[in-house]
Amino acid sequence: MAADNKREKEREEVHRAIWAIADELRGAVDGWDFKNYVLGTMFYRYISENLTAYIDEGEIEAGNTDFSYARMSDADAEEAREGLVQEKGFFIPPSELFCNVRARASIDENLNETLERVFRNIENSAQGSQSEADFAGLFDDFDVNSNKLGSTVAKRNERLAKLLDGIAAMNLGSVKEHDIDAFGDAYEYLMTMYASNAGKSGGEFFTPADISELLTRLGTVGKKKINKVYDPACGSGSLLLKTEKVLGKDAVEIGFFGQEINITTYNLCRINLFLHDIGFDKFDIECEDTLINPQHWDDEPFELIVSNPPYSIKWAGDDNPLLINDPRFAPAGVLAPKSKADMAFIMHSLSWLAPNGTAAIVCFPGIMYRGGAEQKIRKYLVDNNFVDCIIQLPSNLFFGTSIATCIMVMKKGKTDNKILFLDATDECVKVTNNNRLTQENISHIVDAFTKREDVQYFCRLVSYDEVKDQNYNLSVSTYVEAEDKREKIDIKKLNAEIKTIVAREQVLRDEIDKIIAEIEEGRPDE
Repeated sequence: MAADNKREKEREEVHRAIWAIADELRGAVDGWDFKNYVLGTMFYRYISENLTAYIDEGEIEAGNTDFSYARMSDADAEEAREGLVQEKGFFIPPSELFCNVRARASIDENLNETLERVFRNIENSAQGSQSEADFAGLFDDFDVNSNKLGSTVAKRNERLAKLLDGIAAMNLGSVKEHDIDAFGDAYEYLMTMYASNAGKSGGEFFTPADISELLTRLGTVGKKKINKVYDPACGSGSLLLKTEKVLGKDAVEIGFFGQEINITTYNLCRINLFLHDIGFDKFDIECEDTLINPQHWDDEPFELIVSNPPYSIKWAGDDNPLLINDPRFAPAGVLAPKSKADMAFIMHSLSWLAPNGTAAIVCFPGIMYRGGAEQKIRKYLVDNNFVDCIIQLPSNLFFGTSIATCIMVMKKGKTDNKILFLDATDECVKVTNNNRLTQENISHIVDAFTKREDVQYFCRLVSYDEVKDQNYNLSVSTYVEAEDKREKIDIKKLNAEIKTIVAREQVLRDEIDKIIAEIEEGRPDE
C-alpha cells in the first residue's frame, strides 16, 4: 500500500511539472488553441523514441551492443524502411527523429519548415500500407506557420524550439516500460486539464476518467475479455482506452473502434491510442457523422459499446426521407426529433450491439420522460426488453455542464424482463467546482447493478408491467423513492422549549424593570 501511495505521489508530481511546462510554453496563446502543439509534439517525441527503442533492442539482442539508431546515417537506415512500416506502421529516418531535430533547433533558421517536412514524411511513410488511414492527416492541426506562435518566422521558430525543449524536459521515462504507460498517462492528464479550463468546448471532446471507468465496468460485469469495444461519438478516445485499464492488457481481442465528427478531436483520438501503445492494426477510428454516415457497417457486432454522445444536438431526422428506412432506426417506427438526436445515438448503438454485448451510454435526462417520438422509441426499447438499467448520476460531473445526467445500460440477451432503476445522486465527492466519483462510489453502483436487488432509497428492480403503466417513463425518480433528509421536529418538545424560553424572558424583563426602578429612585430631583 505504501509503495502504491509513493508511486501515486510521484505520478502527481510528474503531472504537476508537465502542466507547469505546458502552461509556460503557451505564453500569451490561449491554452485551448495551444493544446494541439503540446500534444502533437508529445506524440512526435513518443513515436521517435518508440521506433528507436524497437530498433535498438533488436540490434542489442543480436549482439550489436553499441548500436544506436539515432546515430545512423539516413542512407543506411533506408534499407530497413519497408520492414519497419510493415511492423510499426511508419518510418522516421535518424535525422528526423525528435532528439536530433531538437538538438539542431536553436540554430535551425528554418525550423518551421523542418518540422512541417518531418511531419509530412511521417504521414507519407505509411502511404500504401495497412496503416495509411491511421496516420493520414495526423499532424494537420500542428500549424507551424500560425500567427498564434508569433508574428514573424523568427518568433515562431523561437517558440517551436522552446516547445521541443519543453516536451523533452517532461519526465516520461522509457517507452519500453509499458507498465508505467507514462506517455499515455501524461496525455490523458493534459487533456483533462485543457478540458477543465475550456468549459463547454472541453466537455465535447473528453469524458472524465471516473465516468469512463463506471461505464466500462458496467459494460464488462462478469467478463475477463471482449471481442472489441466501440464508441459512436469517441471524442479523444478516453472511453475506448479505459477498457484496457479495467480488464487488463490484451483483454480486447480484436480492437478499438470509434467514430468522431470533429477532425481535430479525431486526430487527438488516434494520437491517444498510439500513445497508449495500441498498434495501428488494433484500432479503426473514422471521421464522419455517425448518424448519417456510419463507418462500421461491415464489422461484426460489438461486445462492448461505451459512449457519452453530445446532448440534444440537431440532426437531419425526418428531413432525410432515407433515414426512416435505415435498418438502425426503422425498428422503432419513428425517428428521434430533429432538434434532439439523443435517441438516434441510442438506436444506432443498439443496432451495432452484439447478442451477448452490453451498451452503457450517458444520456440527457429529458429523453427518459418526454413525450412524442422519444416516448415511442422508449416503448420500442422496453417492449423488446433491451433496457437493462437506468442510473441517475449526480450533477456537475462533466466539463462544461452542471446538469445531472443519466446512464442507460442496454442488453440484447437479458435473462429477465425487468429494469433496474438506480439513484446515484449522492454517490460523489466535491472537488473544487466539480463533483467526482470515488472508487467507492463506482464500486457501490456496480455492485448494486450486478446484484439487481431492491435497496431502499437507492435502487429498485421494476417489472415490465409497472413501466408500461407509467407510460414508459424511465426517470429514476418515478420508481425509486428519495429519502427525506429533512430534520424531523418533535412539536411537543419544541413547544415546551418555547414555553421555557418565554418564561425565562419574562423573568429577565422583571429583573430589568426592577433595576431601572432602583436607579430612578436613587436619582436626585431635577
